[in-house]
Amino acid sequence: MSKLNGMVTCFHCGDECLDIKIEQDEKSFCCHGCKTVYDILHENDLGYYYDLESTPGTSPNSIEGKFDYLDNTTIAEKLLEFNDQNFQIVSFTIPSIHCSSCIWVLENLNKLQKAVQTSQVNFPEKTVRITFNAEEISLKELVILLSRIGYEPTISLEDSQKKKKEYNRSLTYKLGIAGFAFGNIMFLSFPEYFEVQEFWLDQFKHVFRWLMFAFSLPVVFYSGRGYFISAYKGLRSGFLNIDVPIAIGIAVLFIRSTIDIFFDWGSGFFDSLTGLIFFLLLGKFFQQKTYAFLSFERDYKSYFPIAVTRLLRSKSGLISEEQVEVYEISKGDRLLIRNNEILPVDAILIKGNALIDYSFVTGEAELVRKTSGDKLFAGGKQQAGILEVEVLKPISQSYLTQLWSNEAFSSEKPNLFQSLTDSISKRFTIGVLSIAVIATVFWLLVDPSKAFNVFTAVLIVACPCAIALASPFTLGNMLRIFGRNKLYLKEASVIEHMAKVDTVVFDKTGTLTTHKKNSITYEGILLSEEEIVLLTSSLRASNHPLSRALYAILDKNNIQTLDAFEEVTGKGISARQNGMRLKIGSKAFVEKDISIAAPISSDNLAKTAVHVSSNDDYKGCYIFQNKYREGVSEIFETLHRGSEVIVLSGDNEGERERLEQLLPKGTELYFNQKPDDKLEFVKNLQQLGKYVMMVGDGLNDAGALKQSDVGIVISEDINVFSPACDGILDASRFQYLTSYLQLSKKAIKIIKWSFILSLAYNLIGLSFAVTGNLMPVVAAILMPLSSISIVVFTTLATQYVSRNLK
Repeated sequence: MSKLNGMVTCFHCGDECLDIKIEQDEKSFCCHGCKTVYDILHENDLGYYYDLESTPGTSPNSIEGKFDYLDNTTIAEKLLEFNDQNFQIVSFTIPSIHCSSCIWVLENLNKLQKAVQTSQVNFPEKTVRITFNAEEISLKELVILLSRIGYEPTISLEDSQKKKKEYNRSLTYKLGIAGFAFGNIMFLSFPEYFEVQEFWLDQFKHVFRWLMFAFSLPVVFYSGRGYFISAYKGLRSGFLNIDVPIAIGIAVLFIRSTIDIFFDWGSGFFDSLTGLIFFLLLGKFFQQKTYAFLSFERDYKSYFPIAVTRLLRSKSGLISEEQVEVYEISKGDRLLIRNNEILPVDAILIKGNALIDYSFVTGEAELVRKTSGDKLFAGGKQQAGILEVEVLKPISQSYLTQLWSNEAFSSEKPNLFQSLTDSISKRFTIGVLSIAVIATVFWLLVDPSKAFNVFTAVLIVACPCAIALASPFTLGNMLRIFGRNKLYLKEASVIEHMAKVDTVVFDKTGTLTTHKKNSITYEGILLSEEEIVLLTSSLRASNHPLSRALYAILDKNNIQTLDAFEEVTGKGISARQNGMRLKIGSKAFVEKDISIAAPISSDNLAKTAVHVSSNDDYKGCYIFQNKYREGVSEIFETLHRGSEVIVLSGDNEGERERLEQLLPKGTELYFNQKPDDKLEFVKNLQQLGKYVMMVGDGLNDAGALKQSDVGIVISEDINVFSPACDGILDASRFQYLTSYLQLSKKAIKIIKWSFILSLAYNLIGLSFAVTGNLMPVVAAILMPLSSISIVVFTTLATQYVSRNLK
């Protein structure tokens, strides 16, 4: 039996045993689902699962009828990677994979089901790839098996159009070739560096030089090809980017070195040439940090179901059900929407009591009640019972889908720092060429034999390798530091944009507030002990979200079996025990049999509340208020010192007074903002010259996140759905948001200091070059030294400035 602070916790999943406690084998379980998983694993000799990690599992959800659409072979085939009659291969995303126990049990599925041949887990991407015998187990049965043991796959509309990921490994190959050649050329160059006088070395000196030439060919013409292409495109477009001086340096190094060995003037600079390209590619590789387990380009397809239940009426009037892909739905179709299912289309409610959660679409936290004849919008999740609806528009024409047709989703954000690097490159290139020409003219007049060497030496030593490395290594380091502290950015260039932010726009619901906690207060006549026991017992039997939230904070002692219980979907609960009758629910439901109207403050009319009456006497109400995240006030105070801060909310103005008390004076608050209103608001700020960061969490923020210069999503679970964005911040690190912005600004300062350090190295190198004293050994030392010093400086500097980010 596990205990945490005196509370009994579940042996399987680690959650507190609040509602019930099931004991078996001297172990406690919070629900029958966890106990069932425990039994399944032990019956199949998989008990080692619990030895690898403490409480490694997750409590399985109810799956009755949830995966019936997999009986449709058309839908099932779209999920398969390989299908050869007997054997099929499928990959699933399973967000609950989190530890070594998860990997072990999923890779031993064949012990649970003999039809499974192999199963391989990709832990970083949280996926499992399963090969199975389709004659012995269907895809639906396989998904149900995974769900029963607590590893329910996430299957969405996006999976029906799933394309195989293609990984571009060309940079890795180029880096490998450059590194191999660099090492070998350095080895072959040692006798030349130290002018070793040895008979056999002298005999094979020319062989070594031509070997160095051979090693350099693939480096220049394959590994370094990208710099020549970029330089050509830049010149053709009329501007000097950073790759122009790099390409000049590479070309001059290769030509000068080839001439040196051809005429037997020396060993050339092949070591410096390959080292230059190797370090440049290393910088690119270092900056190319990605988080494979996260997706930064999600849209509504990642949120919508892959299939839905369509109702068919025969000529005789009989109604049957079929599972169809959502793209096959057309106007006029009748659909069946079950509890906790998402409506994928705009529709009219025909039958059932609708209690719709639109929070992820509109930002409105309160559940919306709808009756027959009302219009329902795509993206809402039904929270109470079964609905029958008639489709108004197919999925491609729904309100939510139209949001993705906005031009904001097709535009790319500019690379700001590249323009600064290129502006430096322009001056650098002109300066170097000017020095090279002046020095050459001088030596043509003084000593013509040195003119060619001086001209090429200036172009060789002044190659802006260190300048080119400053940005990728600084931003790459910072990207990793952010990742370790649970801010996962799409790419390193996002840090550059963060450093420019002067306006921060926050969504409220789910961003400033947390979905996991509510602040609940009671207003009214104190309930007696008997009434509290009846209230707790009644709430325990209800699945309504508000009932569960209220039940979680009440005392669980003396819970009794009820004499009568009735739950009116979307309205409330009526319960009776030992002659006492309690009604719990909406104001209208509780007041129905009361002669005197419930006294409720006008301030609370806009707030979510659960009302209570006992024996037809009104008692009071529990007021539900959003629980704001820790550090909200401090974040706004810090941001106010240097930025404009705005809150946009899809909610009504019920929280205005509380927000005004919580946030600093001057914070702009806007309520009742629809998704397209938020997008236009951000666009208007940008037209005023503001550099905007949008912080949100749901589909209702998707347009604004994409339109903004920096879009950051706050997520309680980084592995579940989040809209298209530039970065995902784990909600547990929300209070460090301002620290991330400050570190971004410091990163840009580090890059600028690196430019100054690089300039110092170039001045030292030029002093050797213009005097005609640049020997291969000097170049071999100076050029790698400048690159390595920049790498060391940026690494130490980024670690130092981020030392307090714990």
